[in-house]
Amino acid sequence: MALNAAAWALCLAWAAEAGGLATDPEVAVQPGEQAWPAQQLELRWLHSIERGQWIERYVLPAAADAAAQLRLQQVRVVGSGAGMEPAPQARWRAGGYEWSPATPVPALLLAHSPHAADYTLCLDGRCAPLTHWLPNPAAARQGVIRLRPCRLPTR
Repeated sequence: MALNAAAWALCLAWAAEAGGLATDPEVAVQPGEQAWPAQQLELRWLHSIERGQWIERYVLPAAADAAAQLRLQQVRVVGSGAGMEPAPQARWRAGGYEWSPATPVPALLLAHSPHAADYTLCLDGRCAPLTHWLPNPAAARQGVIRLRPCRLPTR
């Protein structure tokens, strides 16, 4: 597949702690990152105490977009409880609260623990456990995983 310089991807990196990840990452793919071409991503997880599902849907930058930010388009929380409070503008629909914040996000830092269920990451509808998308899933059982938009190199 031929890619142009304007193609965006989702870059995933893992570190034992957040300090091991650059706080202001470059737009290009960095060493140690796994890049996955995509236009949309969905992140799902179960709250470790309430056991309710949390779903966030993001859009990666458009090809011509110079801003390296994910755009949070929709949040869905099935249930509520400790740390799962819906936003004031949320509406109850089909068994869960939904709202559309349209918030730009430069990167997501996700704590990953062997004591909690893995996140599910969906890229353009292809879903798998988050660690599946990393080059060394066994190493990422504990630590921090960063998701950010990055530009794919020209091929």
